[in-house]
Amino acid sequence: MRLIPLATAALMVISAPAFAQQTFGPLLTPEQAAEAQASGEALFIDIRAGEEGKPQPYAEGHIAGAVSAPYGLFRGPADNPGKVPEADRLTEILQGLGVTADRPTVIVHEGKDATDFGAAARVYWTLKSSGVSQLAIINGGMRGWQEAGLPLSTEAATPSPSDFTVAFSDAWLATEQDVREVVEGEGQATLIDARPQEFWEGKKAAPAAARPGTLPQSEYFTHDRWFGSNPAVMDADRARTLAAEAGYTGVEELISFCNTGHWAATNWFALSELAGVENVKLYPESMVGWSNAGLPMENVPGPLQNLWNQISGVF
Repeated sequence: MRLIPLATAALMVISAPAFAQQTFGPLLTPEQAAEAQASGEALFIDIRAGEEGKPQPYAEGHIAGAVSAPYGLFRGPADNPGKVPEADRLTEILQGLGVTADRPTVIVHEGKDATDFGAAARVYWTLKSSGVSQLAIINGGMRGWQEAGLPLSTEAATPSPSDFTVAFSDAWLATEQDVREVVEGEGQATLIDARPQEFWEGKKAAPAAARPGTLPQSEYFTHDRWFGSNPAVMDADRARTLAAEAGYTGVEELISFCNTGHWAATNWFALSELAGVENVKLYPESMVGWSNAGLPMENVPGPLQNLWNQISGVF
């Protein structure tokens, strides 16, 4: 399927001379990304990770100058993948990649489907929260780049380490305590489940989750609704329209969650960065962290729900 890059709105103008008459982020078409790459001023971070024992996608071909930073670097342990790495660990990772606060940084993902986009959105959220001010994702990822006929390199890039220090912001972060306050009626926010409907209904659960179900008082808005006929391409105009239709424009606060903060990152990105909705936050540990903490849930299947009611005394 051919990827058709779409122009985007709500873009941020940057001050670097080569981009003086151009725009940068939150999405770049492959052609725009190529211009940024040719200038030599942007840092490209390739987050693709292949299967163990098989040729790695970065080694087989990547954007010239892009540094390899597999998605797992930005994730938590196997029993809680959505957990954000500690600030000192993130600082070590980002310094090693050559990240700085103000250097234009482009995130490169595979671009195979809507779920794959979540990886790029999660890394974008992590970098923005860490203090990186100029960020973009290639719309369509590497597949879009290749469909546009742009060149690949097999020469591994060696980044120049930086002295960047992470000061993780809570501006786009919802903690477990924040969510508990909403559930207990002590805080105001709309809780949005980004997972497919069967997860919200309690018919499926992530392997690392203690039980199926969803957050009390939540509604679902599946992450793939932000994409058109080609799931690797997101449209900013569509994001604004859908946000308005869903009633998410102008609300006090939105908290996006899923199983491990992956699909939820797409909802956060579409609402915050594309649709321009203010006060959108991501609950990174999501239902795996919440369920494993033994906190109240809705849509837990019958026997499990009855057992939970007896144990917790909730509901």
